Amino acid sequence: MSADPADIVRGLWAALARRDWDAVTPFLADDCIYVDVPFGPTLAARGPVDIVKRIKVGFEPLTAYANHDGLLVSTGDDVIYEHSETWEWPTGEVAVLPFVTVHRIRDGQIILWKDYWDSATLIQNAPPTWMSDLASADTSWVFDATGHI
Repeated sequence: MSADPADIVRGLWAALARRDWDAVTPFLADDCIYVDVPFGPTLAARGPVDIVKRIKVGFEPLTAYANHDGLLVSTGDDVIYEHSETWEWPTGEVAVLPFVTVHRIRDGQIILWKDYWDSATLIQNAPPTWMSDLASADTSWVFDATGHI
């Protein structure tokens, strides 16, 4: 794996686009914190196993997922990635979600991952049951990152 922070982030997103969970985890440090910013730090995840569990909550119900590359800016160990994602559900709904993602790299692995996006875009385009499905999903991954980010 390359030590270049930009290459590390590109590698993570290539693995995510394939939904290859085994390929995702090596990019994440054992103490990596993932924060889905619209939901706040109290619903963060920490560590590769729990971060993958968290991401699967959103991705597993989808019949198709695509990541659309955009601007990637790297300065030292910090990488900002502007991109969009297309989510498709088996019931026919489609959402195109613009993101800005911030990553911090240490010793060749991601130690912080924050996704900034507009949750209203997803809620307006997801199936009507999406919020209730989300509320009943596995939450064993929850880590309160308040004060850690």
